[in-house]
Amino acid sequence: MKERDRDAAIALWREHNDDESLFRHALSVEACMRHIARKAGEDEDFWGCVGLLHDVDYGRHPEEHLKVAPGLLEAAGYGPDFVRAVLAHGWGLCADVEPVAYMEKVLYAVDELTGFVAACCYVRPSRSVLDLEVSSVKKKWKTAAFAAGVNREVVAKGAALLGMELDALVAEVIAALRPVAAETGLKGTL
Repeated sequence: MKERDRDAAIALWREHNDDESLFRHALSVEACMRHIARKAGEDEDFWGCVGLLHDVDYGRHPEEHLKVAPGLLEAAGYGPDFVRAVLAHGWGLCADVEPVAYMEKVLYAVDELTGFVAACCYVRPSRSVLDLEVSSVKKKWKTAAFAAGVNREVVAKGAALLGMELDALVAEVIAALRPVAAETGLKGTL
């Protein structure tokens, strides 16, 4: 089934985007979605493809983010649950679809947080997620000027939607990113 086909998802992403930084973000979100799906006994391939394609329209349509995505996904054969999950990650920002399903809540919670964790890695001496600890992320979290583009309110709201403490969510994101450190540009010098 296409919704579980990683190669097809990557091909669709590449058809509509060419920014390698954005692709590394897509891979990071995919890794988080797969990690949490696996822990929850959910469909890892489906969740992973949702993570890969959550920003499918952002590269060419940043001002219309999530306005173009449904049409792209539907034309490529992705179903309503898939499209709804993608829309829900923009809840309150650029879409009105509230995350209700567990998968939608996870995507909403990890999207911004992966960017923040990556920023934390880039300022470490190792530039790596492999030696990053939750305490380091929390220290940077308190500095509003650090990674100022990351919407901390969305991350906190996402953690609350999941019924998780922020520290626990950060720990899950770090754990998810370590196995894909090289692919996401987060291996650094380690």
